[in-house]
Amino acid sequence: MDIIFQWVMQYGYAALFALMMFGIIGLPIPDETILTFAGYLVSQHILQLHFTLPTVFLGSVSGITVSYELGKRLGLPFLHKYGSKFSLTEEKLDKVQIWYDRIDAWILVLGYFIPGVRHFSAFLAGVSGLRYRTFALYAYSGALIWSATFVFLGLFVGAEWKIVAEQVRTHILLGVGVLLLFVAAAVIVRVVINIYKKR
Repeated sequence: MDIIFQWVMQYGYAALFALMMFGIIGLPIPDETILTFAGYLVSQHILQLHFTLPTVFLGSVSGITVSYELGKRLGLPFLHKYGSKFSLTEEKLDKVQIWYDRIDAWILVLGYFIPGVRHFSAFLAGVSGLRYRTFALYAYSGALIWSATFVFLGLFVGAEWKIVAEQVRTHILLGVGVLLLFVAAAVIVRVVINIYKKR
């Protein structure tokens, strides 16, 4: 982890762009932590906000576009064969497929905030044949909201960025757990209603 922070300190915006891009594609990079750290550096006047926001946004957009194109051109066989090299397991794929089936293209916006989902959402969008225009509308909007949220978080909390980033990650995981319970409950209710209607 420390070496990643050193890269950002040494190479600045170029490191931020690359880390965001490869993190979205699926490499094991702590995206939210890096974004929060970037916000902290802005608060210390080491980075400039008007350069940092476009950099992390464009890095995220580049990464998610690559994932979309891979899904569109290579499909699921590629993911099944090589996904493990990018920490993209069958379990994670099934999880994202459930989300994708339930909330459609909105997963491209919400998926940024769900650990283990953002790396798959664009790939599945490509596999499903989602039009690029629709993909871009949702995915790029999500990238802007997500990246700005964590950069501003780091900017506002300043020196407490590391503690806050860890707390936010914990709350996100709890929130995802609660949301999954609601989705499961909705599915059960729908099944019960369908059974009742058939009687």
